[in-house]
Amino acid sequence: MAALSAPNSSPVTFNKDVLPVLQKNCQGCHRPGEVAPMSLLTYADARPWAKAMKTAVVTKKMPPWFADPQYGHFANDKRLSAADLNTLVSWADNGAPEGDAKDKPAPIEFNDGWNIKPDMIIEMPQEIQLPATGTINYKNILVKAHFTEDVWVEAAEMRPGNPQVVHHMRGVVRGPGSHWLENAVPGVAYEAGDEEMNSNEEGEDLLGKFNPGLGAQSFNVGGSAKFVRKGSDFVFNVHYTAIGKPATDRSKIGLVFAKHPPTSHYITANLPTAYNLVIPAGDSNAEVVSEVTLQNQAKLVYVQPHMHLRGKDYELRLIYPTGESETVFKGKWDFNWQIGYDLAKPIVLPKGTRIVGISHFDNSANNRFNPDPTKEILWGPQNWDEMSAAFLGLVLDEKTNPRKLFVRSGPSLLKAVPGKAGPTLAALSSTTAATP
Repeated sequence: MAALSAPNSSPVTFNKDVLPVLQKNCQGCHRPGEVAPMSLLTYADARPWAKAMKTAVVTKKMPPWFADPQYGHFANDKRLSAADLNTLVSWADNGAPEGDAKDKPAPIEFNDGWNIKPDMIIEMPQEIQLPATGTINYKNILVKAHFTEDVWVEAAEMRPGNPQVVHHMRGVVRGPGSHWLENAVPGVAYEAGDEEMNSNEEGEDLLGKFNPGLGAQSFNVGGSAKFVRKGSDFVFNVHYTAIGKPATDRSKIGLVFAKHPPTSHYITANLPTAYNLVIPAGDSNAEVVSEVTLQNQAKLVYVQPHMHLRGKDYELRLIYPTGESETVFKGKWDFNWQIGYDLAKPIVLPKGTRIVGISHFDNSANNRFNPDPTKEILWGPQNWDEMSAAFLGLVLDEKTNPRKLFVRSGPSLLKAVPGKAGPTLAALSSTTAATP
């Protein structure tokens, strides 16, 4: 701490030194209408929080970032540089002065709250009514999106209408002719439809996601974009939480269309998934392993782990057809900050590559977020259930069929064994990769 708070050659001020750091690293979330609890746009906003900001950055609570630096390199790495960290600490330690107004950089211009400039906005057609208390099951809301022609989407941003009640949500394209939610009335919230969506048989592709701290997503990796067919509709899949009083929500998604024909196809795949997971009661470090095998070549460009309240950490490991193994992501899990990680450089995955997810869970009484450490936990959609999965961004040749790109293999083919954590890493050596 003494080293961090050492004085600079000139006094650190908000306008000259601190504001640029906040603009670069913090204001995406710390501004009115966003998920953070306070705004950091101005000196008046930030000054009362100077000491708290110092504590948050020194303890690395902020900015939220959980990837182990020994595994992988990421283009959206949110860790503060040593210089930026020292700036915030020095400012707090020396009275948090404002400085000269002429030193202020120009404010960041946000487009009506958006972090992108949407070409198209799809909004829920009416308010969703939510109860004051109790469990709110996942909701699926169909919207007639009026895609009058085939389009390629290079960026998307989902924005909650009421950030207090929206914990996370997914935006899914429903292609023309799909039977998924075929009798749904647009704008009405349904609790059915999750199973079909997760199977990827009826749904198309994730067009966007919202989690605290995730922000907008770009699908332009070397000229790639997401494809949406003419006549498609859109489904909001939302996890709401009760806040002690009746509430409403009307969320939306903004899309940016590709300005030039794409050279490749970007998809978001929800895998590998451990539908057969078992987490014994009281187990403080239960291991769960899942696997899929690639049926065609692709490039891995994005990783976003997904677990629930008992999750501790997640690893994504690649086992190439040569037998070589590589861990491309490893990091702690925080249910409240479900961050996505953009690879600094795409990783080519040859046909036959096995993609392995390794999760650990704390189902003990020592986990203060644990709903009930006396229960054995299986796969399920609610917070008191668990998941071991990831959202992977992949870039494909346009001729590759995404629905035939993966098959479950290895540990994911095993039956759940009640009372025994798993499947575990031991299953990797006792099972073989799947074949088409």
